[in-house]
Amino acid sequence: MDLPFLMLVLLLTGIGTIMVFSASFATAYYEGKDPAYYFLRQALFAVAGLAIMYIISKINYQTFRWMSVFALGLAILLLIAVLVPGIHTNRADGVRRWIAVPGLGTFQPSEIAKVAVIMYFSARLSKRNKEKPIRLSPRSNLSGIVGWLDKIGFLELVPYGVILLVIFFLMKLEPHMSGTILILAGAAAVLFAAGIKLYWFILGGGAMGLLLAISMQGYQSTRILVWKDPWAYKQEGGYQIIQSLYAIGSGGLLGLGLGKSRQKFLYLPEPENDFIFAIVCEELGYIGAAIVILLFVLLIIRGYWLAVHARDRFGSLLVVGITTLLAVQVFLNISVVTNLLPTTGISLPFFSYGGTALMIQLAEMGMVLSVSRQIPAPRQE
Repeated sequence: MDLPFLMLVLLLTGIGTIMVFSASFATAYYEGKDPAYYFLRQALFAVAGLAIMYIISKINYQTFRWMSVFALGLAILLLIAVLVPGIHTNRADGVRRWIAVPGLGTFQPSEIAKVAVIMYFSARLSKRNKEKPIRLSPRSNLSGIVGWLDKIGFLELVPYGVILLVIFFLMKLEPHMSGTILILAGAAAVLFAAGIKLYWFILGGGAMGLLLAISMQGYQSTRILVWKDPWAYKQEGGYQIIQSLYAIGSGGLLGLGLGKSRQKFLYLPEPENDFIFAIVCEELGYIGAAIVILLFVLLIIRGYWLAVHARDRFGSLLVVGITTLLAVQVFLNISVVTNLLPTTGISLPFFSYGGTALMIQLAEMGMVLSVSRQIPAPRQE
């Protein structure tokens, strides 16, 4: 397997697990739990995830072709199941995103939907040049229209558009806008890498943006107001982002030192989860945070390098989708923590607390490593 990619994944997972311990022990103690509660669970899931990553990396990635149909079907069934009372976890605000798994905690079906869409789109689009164009009898009244729609590429995009619309409306019922954005980003990356015309991204992006704007909930509109001026909502929606900015500013150049954050002592909500990067900045400083970002950048660049050198089109599209999904998630999380973008509820890969999410992320890295195993060796002169 590709050793640079593997080492970067191991580094980020290790640093992330350590930061979960540092960021969470105050919260765990306040909740009456062992201060190492979150750390031990995250470490256990990290070990299990790395084992799953290794097993998946040993599988011939061509197996993911036929598995993609079942993965997509399972993802849609889970997105439907999470809407059923008694299956989803109950929350006072009516959000239905999580399914409880005895002994493992909860997981979001959207995590499976992200990789399932990438797998299915990659499998279908890898054969797009081999598919025969749709042809009707010249005597048919629809032959001219169908021929024109096929020529501009509309008919080819219909099945992909239907799948994304189904997932969009299921996610809307949860509601889960941030998850929807990530699924659309992964799908768009695969479509773009497959050679779909640019004007379809402009039209499709505009249509999806309009749908997202129309379907925006009241609390999502409030987040935009908070983002514009969090100090105008100090004790309401702006409290979390203000505490995050205090944490980042307190870190300075070299940081306060590992374990010495002040904001994690019940000032910053969710310090071990979505806002863990603020604790990274506070404890490790500008230099430490820059190193973490650099590791992510190197992992993303290496992922795209593997995609360019993949043995076949399917492997290339699969790696492009997974790498882009990772890149968008990292960018959005750090942008939210630094108030560059409104709060979206997107976690930081390998860092944010969440066992099932970490295992799925490492499983995705296993897919990339599986593709890397079959990269042709360079020719010797």
